[in-house]
Amino acid sequence: MAGAGSTVEAGEVARFDALADRWWDPSGPMRPLHRMNPLRTAWTITCAGEAGIPWQGARLLDVGCGAGLASEEFARRGAAVTGIDAAPEAIAVARAHAAASGLAIEYRVAPPETLADESLAFDVVTALEVIEHVADRGAFLASLATLLRPGGLLVLSTINRTLRSLAVAKIGAEYVARLLPRGTHDWRRFVTPAELGRELRAAGFRPLKTAGMTMRLPSGAWVESRDLSVNYIAASVRL
Repeated sequence: MAGAGSTVEAGEVARFDALADRWWDPSGPMRPLHRMNPLRTAWTITCAGEAGIPWQGARLLDVGCGAGLASEEFARRGAAVTGIDAAPEAIAVARAHAAASGLAIEYRVAPPETLADESLAFDVVTALEVIEHVADRGAFLASLATLLRPGGLLVLSTINRTLRSLAVAKIGAEYVARLLPRGTHDWRRFVTPAELGRELRAAGFRPLKTAGMTMRLPSGAWVESRDLSVNYIAASVRL
């Protein structure tokens, strides 16, 4: 259960924990994340370079890592990766998959505020498709700020709160195309780029750049775009 002051939403944890054993199935309920992963990870690595952070050996924390889709790619590309998630079954799958893949990734069942209490400092923190599921965005971003060294990079990907995202990311993805299990998202929790920018500044970040993430049809591949109306990704630097 989420405790007082926790950013964890217990119902969200249970929902994703129930999908743990199917996380690595590219045709399963996490299919959109599999297809989105190359764009998200490559974009993060590019932004690290733009922020002056050498990628090889960079200490990276993947918050809300699930079963490790992004964590594994970051590790393969040379980062020293820690992945955290509040869903214990997902972390168990992540550990097993990393071990079978020969990847040295530290996985922990923990919310970011737990690590913040340990005075850890990372070069890069990612929270990909996470912020729309947390109980308190402000507290969540404040925790991420404490986990980054000054000058460190934060990368968030999420969904804009627009009528188009309601039609595409909620109704279309969950009820029409059935790309995601029903109930995966609550449209009211989607965050606009303007809202996110204000909240990042309040938490001690300087926004660096933002880009849209658009799925190409019929291939299903995701590409960077200028269209922020549905999915987008944002990079910020810790002041």
